[in-house]
Amino acid sequence: MAPLVRRTWAPRGKTPILYQCTRSYKKVSAIAALCLSPDQVKIHLYFRLHVNASIKAKEVKAFVKLLFRQIPHRPLMIVWDRLKAHRAAMVQKLFSRRLKRYNYFFPPYAPELDPVEYVWEYLKMNPLVNMPASDVVDLAKRARKSGRSLRYKHNLLHAFLKHSSLF
Repeated sequence: MAPLVRRTWAPRGKTPILYQCTRSYKKVSAIAALCLSPDQVKIHLYFRLHVNASIKAKEVKAFVKLLFRQIPHRPLMIVWDRLKAHRAAMVQKLFSRRLKRYNYFFPPYAPELDPVEYVWEYLKMNPLVNMPASDVVDLAKRARKSGRSLRYKHNLLHAFLKHSSLF
């Protein structure tokens, strides 16, 4: 839960002090999807946070089911990294039973191709920087608020896609 610390402005002689909880192994795990319409105009960010939990196959399956509900009758292609939970049999079964639902994987180590990595980098380096959380619930609230506000910054989301060199 240690905050990312960057340079900041402060009045002369008043050094900013960040108080944090040390030796805490609590965490907030996140899963997200950037969805682009076939005409490449509309873009949506879907995400879910898990407090004090890791992302495993069960969480991935629940997230993918939510995506299927949000995008009910349109073709859906998911491209994701090679996290073990993404390749789990229970997750892959979701795609074998559905028409017009496809999944592909990035090369073994290619975070620069994944636009969601740029979403996380932006959130960590901009709205969440220099903000130490008092507890894990506070961190989750701040991350959720920052993620929700990012949903409406369509130009920025398009920039993440363009920077990923997928297009």
